[in-house]
Amino acid sequence: MPASLDLSFHPLTQKLWRDFEILFGENGACGGCWCMYWKLRGKAFSENKGGGNRQMQKSIVDAKIVPGLLAYSEGYPVGWVAIEPRSQYPKLASSRILKPIDDKEVWSVTCLFVEKRHRRMGVAVELLKAALDYAKDNGAKIVEGYPVETKGDAPPVFIFTGTSSTFQQAGFKEAARHAPTRPIFRYVVK
Repeated sequence: MPASLDLSFHPLTQKLWRDFEILFGENGACGGCWCMYWKLRGKAFSENKGGGNRQMQKSIVDAKIVPGLLAYSEGYPVGWVAIEPRSQYPKLASSRILKPIDDKEVWSVTCLFVEKRHRRMGVAVELLKAALDYAKDNGAKIVEGYPVETKGDAPPVFIFTGTSSTFQQAGFKEAARHAPTRPIFRYVVK
């Protein structure tokens, strides 16, 4: 992380909801997702794009469930990482490509989002490290991530689960691969 970038990380709570809205913007980060892609199965996600997904995520936060962490630089929200027990992501449960490796209980990193002006500055790696600390503090023994391996420069919209190199830089190791471009990375908490 560049020395000029002083980051802090905070769990998304009701108090910080407005910062989440500022970071995600009017369109909810990626086409109205509001980080609900892995939480909704079937048509439920596409039918709720935009306001519906925003309201569902807000309901989760209002219920005092922390769906992830916000990164701040100079008091401004610049990044997001979704981190919860895998059981909170129903869409993962039905994925053939990202099916469970074993029956061990894991926490999952399902989304990384960095504000455009702060991309390619190491924010995503620092978000992953903060997510590991948060998961560990909440009893996690294993944390997984599901990056995309891209050829060349891919638009950020296609790499919302992160890249393999980002996970490697944060200390994760590849644990399985059920598709050529979709490895499953793991970090065993010590």
